[in-house]
Formats: sequence, structure tokens, C-alpha cells
Amino acid sequence: MGAGAYGAGGQGLPAAFLAAGSSSFMDFLRAQAPELLPGGRAPAGGVPAGFEAPHGTTVIAASYRDGVLVAGDRRVTMGNVIAHRESEKVQPGDEHSAVAFAGTVGPALEMIRLFQLELEHYEKVEGAPLSLEGKANRLTTLIRGNLEMAMQGLAVVPLFAGFDPDRGQGRIWSFDVTGGRTEERDFAVSGSGSPYARGALKKLYRPGMAERELVTAVVQALYDAADDDTATGGPDPVRQVYPLVALVTRDGYRRVADQEVAAVAGEVLDGRAAAPDGPRAPVV
Repeated sequence: MGAGAYGAGGQGLPAAFLAAGSSSFMDFLRAQAPELLPGGRAPAGGVPAGFEAPHGTTVIAASYRDGVLVAGDRRVTMGNVIAHRESEKVQPGDEHSAVAFAGTVGPALEMIRLFQLELEHYEKVEGAPLSLEGKANRLTTLIRGNLEMAMQGLAVVPLFAGFDPDRGQGRIWSFDVTGGRTEERDFAVSGSGSPYARGALKKLYRPGMAERELVTAVVQALYDAADDDTATGGPDPVRQVYPLVALVTRDGYRRVADQEVAAVAGEVLDGRAAAPDGPRAPVV
């Protein structure tokens, strides 16, 4: 590489890192290393017939009294095989947001890492964080950039949630594989177990729930998803594997301790021993 690519004396960062430009880390990558963007390494000729990539489901986001809760089961599958039992499908976006993913695990984790860098880069350049809606817009761009891979079967369908300090409340967005974005009211679900989890939450969820109530309702919903969807993993007390649950409030992102989730899951399992289909909602 020529001497001009670096700072004075040929030392330090490449000149591209020091030049003025956009506050978007994705714009920087697009100019300097486009192959690192989602879709930049789409397999030539498409995905071979019969190829099975690790997939993860099911994830949930729900608002409550203090902010938002984001949760996911831990199972990853490859076709009809369980590939992993302790996947972490819920990740912080930044201090006041969270991303949960369903879909192909590799591209999803890459997308989340880029999203985290995008938010951190923006805050360093601008001296202030993006608005919560601005963060959702940036995630839309990443998903749209993955469209070529999604069309080849390597799709990522995330949920995004966070605490909006301007409104003093939690907000939730769902996405489709093309980057279409919808702000959801109360709760959203993604993944192959989502019809069953959504059905459970429609009966159990109430606006303004307390933290423990909502954690219990979400664990019930994930249990129902696992009960009817083989790709979703339920609480596993033998291996001590339980859903991953995170909360985002005015105080920031917090992962709920495994011991707390295990205690809630234990109560759910005890209740299911007597009533396998779970709690009943009033008819009217």
C-alpha cells in the first residue's frame, strides 16, 4: 500500500479513517469495504439444493409499565436436527435498545454486530445518540441490504425495541425480509413459533403489566410455542436452559438473571403439570 494511505510518517490509521464524512458506519463500509455489508458475500450461483443453515426461533417483544421486555427461546435447528440448545437470540442494540432475531443465525449475528457499531459510530461522530425511531430506520437499511441473501433462503427477521426518553415509554418495531418496518402496539412476535406465542399473549397480555407478571406471561407464551413448534425450545430444567429475557427501561438495558427466569419457568412447569394447556382466560 502506498505511503499516502497512512498518516504522517507512514504510521497511524489509514487516511480513510481520518477523513470527514458521514456519521453512518454503514456508509463508511460501503465506500471502503462493501464486502463486509449484509449481502456483500452472497454465495455465487445461489444456495445449493438441500443446504441447511442454522435457524433460530422464537422471539417476543412486549411493552410494560417500565419499558419493554425482549425474550427468545434458545434452540437453533438445521432442518429436523437440533443444532444448538443455548443460542442467545436477544442482544443489546445500545444502552437503551435491544434486538431479537429469528432466521438464519450467521447473517443475523453479523447484522446485529454491524448495527451495534453503526449506533456507536453515530454517537461518537455526532456527540449524541440517535433517536429510537432513527435506530429502527438504520436497522431497516441493514435488513434491506441482506435482501439478496434472504431471497436465497438466508433470511433474517428481527424485532427491535427500546425505551424512548422523549415519550417516556417503550416502543417496538417488527420487520419483514425486505426491510419493511411496522411499529407495533403492546407486543410483537417473530419466528416459526410466533402463531402459537401470539395466540397465548392475546389471552394473557394486559397493558401496563408489572415486570414479574410480564416475564411470566412471556415464558407461558414461549412454552406454548415450543409445545406446537418443533423448532422452538421450551424450558429445560435438566440442562438448566431457560428462555433469554432482557428488559429495557429508562435505566438502560438489563438481562434478567438466569436464576430469576428459572424460578418463573419452574412455576410455569408446575402449573402445566396440573393444566398442560396453560392458564385459562375468562370467556368474557
